[in-house]
Amino acid sequence: MRVLAVTNMYPTPKLPGSGTFVAAQVESLRAAGLDVHVLRLDRAELGRLVYRGLGAKVRELVTGFQPTVTHVMYGGVMADGVTRALSTHPVVVSFCGSDLLGGQAPGVLERLSIRHGIRASRRAAGLAAGIIVKSQNLLDALPSRVDRTRTWIVPNGIDLNRFHPLDPAACRNDLGWDPQRRHVLFPAQPSRPEKRYELAAASVKRLAESGVPVELHALEGVDHDDVPVWLNAAHVVVLTSAYEGSPNAVKEALACDVPVVSVDVGDVSDRLNGIAGCFLADPTPDDIAEKIGYALAHHPARVKGRQSVANLALESVAARLREIYEVVSTTR
Repeated sequence: MRVLAVTNMYPTPKLPGSGTFVAAQVESLRAAGLDVHVLRLDRAELGRLVYRGLGAKVRELVTGFQPTVTHVMYGGVMADGVTRALSTHPVVVSFCGSDLLGGQAPGVLERLSIRHGIRASRRAAGLAAGIIVKSQNLLDALPSRVDRTRTWIVPNGIDLNRFHPLDPAACRNDLGWDPQRRHVLFPAQPSRPEKRYELAAASVKRLAESGVPVELHALEGVDHDDVPVWLNAAHVVVLTSAYEGSPNAVKEALACDVPVVSVDVGDVSDRLNGIAGCFLADPTPDDIAEKIGYALAHHPARVKGRQSVANLALESVAARLREIYEVVSTTR
């Protein structure tokens, strides 16, 4: 089986942390025996110009590579362009979150771009032979006209060989974190408005004002290979996003048996369900601070999270994707 993977998120020497989950998925498909060719669109470098001539480019690749299926690994303008260009070829589109749900932006042009991307996603959903979403809320966001028999909920897989429990004290020592303090990790760049760093910071400030020796760290500028160390060094991982699909950070933290406190977003409630020491919180500083306090004071330093994400091992997700490719390629 040959797969043409089209993505605008993929690691590069300049941005080694970009789209690491896409690269991991591609490698897992290759490990499962699929022949995968990647068309990487450098959105970060070229901006919107990267989509110029996309239709001609993918038609040429399909003619030469002759893939069984083309998998567009994000929605928006990219998915719209590919599905329109390959109307007689089976195309699977993965929707990840903001491509269907939109997001926050400071400027008028940025907000117009977001709305345009959502419209493009909805058009692509109508044309795609198969649709993969990461969570139920994304399935609900699809246009009503989309045939649900050709949609699948498949969260991104987790590399359980990379994300596993490590000695937390040793990890804190490696990072130079004060062993006398409690450390909360915000697993995203503070500059991303949809992640709502200000909410996390206000929550940790409330907790500190109550007398808890707590410190907030942001996962910014961290080499991808070092992310497991940061997760294991944390006493708690906190997620305050306005919207998500199936956030990898939560699943990776659980794979390391690290407690998670999160607002109810994406599929997080399903991920945390039944795990003692993990909490859902209202999106307010008071409630998030209270739940972080519970996690720090009333539960063990490590939770039983790894067993809850065992079914999301990269190998398992790759096998599921192959099944979807087979269905789509035989019914188009």
